Amino acid sequence: MAASFDPGAFGTTARTARPVGTVTRGTTNTNRLRRMDRWIVHALGPRLLRADGPPVAVDLGYGAAPWTAVELAGRLAAVRPDVRTVGIEIEPARVAAALPYARPPGLTFRRGGFEVPLDGADALLIRAANVLRQYEEEAVEAVWQRLCARLAPGGLLVEGTCDEVGRRHVWVALGPEGPRTVTFAARLAGLERPSDLAERLPKALIHHNVPGRPVHAFLADFDRAWAAAAPYGAFGARQRWAAACAALAGRWPLTDSPRRWRQGEVTVAWAALAP
Repeated sequence: MAASFDPGAFGTTARTARPVGTVTRGTTNTNRLRRMDRWIVHALGPRLLRADGPPVAVDLGYGAAPWTAVELAGRLAAVRPDVRTVGIEIEPARVAAALPYARPPGLTFRRGGFEVPLDGADALLIRAANVLRQYEEEAVEAVWQRLCARLAPGGLLVEGTCDEVGRRHVWVALGPEGPRTVTFAARLAGLERPSDLAERLPKALIHHNVPGRPVHAFLADFDRAWAAAAPYGAFGARQRWAAACAALAGRWPLTDSPRRWRQGEVTVAWAALAP
């Protein structure tokens, strides 16, 4: 973390000239990102605890209401009470609407975009959920690079997409060096097949879900493993999902464990799915 970090720099009066990016639709709901947040706390928790000084987390493009930023702040603070969460939005009216929910220095809001205005500090976490879907695929790599450049050593960028009520998610986790993993997460009750998550693939992958591409092959394998694991459904959808993931582990570089699978998640190395 940059030594020049000043909690007061993230106050509600801070301004940013010419934010980089365009306004999103702004759709949001409470608990929409709970699955993503749960994974972030698991993946980043040890680094949060080791951070020198108050770590900084960013909810980039939180939308028309600040619920996701408020929830992220609370979930991270349960691990590291002095974490500083900053909600960043490009639309001034959205920042103004969020100000009553600010609780400085733990939670503040300010205007900005992909430049991630933090007044000299670096972020241990940048979460950009449902932000890049409106962009062309060709723009994604440059945005990733720009956001990764704003990470502190050991930091994490989590960029992905979910449905409106947070039942289906897919996200990419990136470090300062670039993309690391892809995570698929779902509310398993009512899930017909794993490939139903394809509609939530991040922009970098969604147009590559066609025969002959790695992400399509992964989802097809996942569907076959899910079908073969049908007998485990008698013990619940979690057991069926875990059995399907165990079968996948013999063919794909999964980076997590049965403990995470039972949460309705599975994480695979980015290199295996990269276009």
